[in-house]
Amino acid sequence: MGMTMTQKILAAHAGLDKVVPGQLINASLDIVLGNDITTPVAVNEFKKAGFTEVFDKDRIAIVLDHFVPNKDIKAAEQSKTCREFACSHCVSHFYDVGKMGIEHALLPEQGVVTAGDCIIGADSHTCTYGALGAFATGVGSTDMAAGMATGMAWFKVPAAIKFNLTGKLPSNCSGKDVILTIIGMIGVDGALYKSMEFSGEGVSSLSIDDRLCICNMAIEAGAKNGIFPVDEKTKEYMEGRCERTPVIYEADEDAEYEKTIDIDLCSILPTVACPHLPENTKPAKELSHIKIDQVVIGSCTNGRMEDMEAAYKILNGKKVADGIRVIIIPATMQIMRECIERGYVTAFMDAGAVVSTPTCGPCLGGYMGILAAGEKCVATTNRNFVGRMGHVESEVYLASPYTAAASALTGYITEYKEA
Repeated sequence: MGMTMTQKILAAHAGLDKVVPGQLINASLDIVLGNDITTPVAVNEFKKAGFTEVFDKDRIAIVLDHFVPNKDIKAAEQSKTCREFACSHCVSHFYDVGKMGIEHALLPEQGVVTAGDCIIGADSHTCTYGALGAFATGVGSTDMAAGMATGMAWFKVPAAIKFNLTGKLPSNCSGKDVILTIIGMIGVDGALYKSMEFSGEGVSSLSIDDRLCICNMAIEAGAKNGIFPVDEKTKEYMEGRCERTPVIYEADEDAEYEKTIDIDLCSILPTVACPHLPENTKPAKELSHIKIDQVVIGSCTNGRMEDMEAAYKILNGKKVADGIRVIIIPATMQIMRECIERGYVTAFMDAGAVVSTPTCGPCLGGYMGILAAGEKCVATTNRNFVGRMGHVESEVYLASPYTAAASALTGYITEYKEA
């Protein structure tokens, strides 16, 4: 029996000709990632274990993004720990105020991750990088510490679910609607410790931003990782960007999958995940009676340039509804600069929105958009658990940038329709 893309990457990094689902392996790592919340814990474990050197200063990435610029003394102390560690070990990929960005948008943009990589990150949404044909998965801070010191990590080889994509998305839908639809179908544990492998002729119609969004939320279905094949769009995106030569793996014709799920992209509807789980999905048009208080467009899921373009397309020349707070967060400094140069920031402000420096901020209930009891928010973020964005009696509705921006104009959950 042949191997899937994920299994081939893991076999190569374990120095093995073949791996099978359930097999325990010790694999070499191309990138070890941490942020301002998880890295301080990893640093403490690193020191406690008696490590004194990192395995490769060029293979470690530390991104300050969750509470940066620092929101309080604790956040400042956490960032200080990261800065001191990065400085003492000459970490090449250290991103602080001024060149920061939300980690899972920043690393692909900067060419730190590439096709064929084996990547761990002390953040559950590390699975984002599968969009570029890499194996990437989230780990705990202890695993990050060991990875920084040894350049190795233990894995149990995951079985795989194949998602066969056909057709092309409607113009008012994006990758967010695809992954919400899938999670609504299979549930938050529907791919538990599985590899979600996307294939089929429909892949070519999806942009890289769509794919990054889809892989980002693989963890919300319980998956170990999500991964897309490397096609011409991927190669074009990586050309001149990646610091390492991409290695392209393809699934064998006789690769074994636990199941195959067919997804017709043409049939995807603007979709919303209602409180308090990403699997609680409904078509946006069925939720038009729900009055909202806030809209957040940003995060590692939907803060990329295409997401800003969608927001601009809908908000430009219009005004957000009275009483609605709209927060727009470009995911990286480069994206923010482009928004400024294109005039998007002025348009967003004229519409009545506030534009933030890159940060995770409100997504995890951090700062800059915390909800009070009873408040409802439409967000392009990835989780809507109880209390995720503030008070335990608040509600978060997950949606695409199209749906979020359209809802900002009406004050109710609204399906965007092309004029």
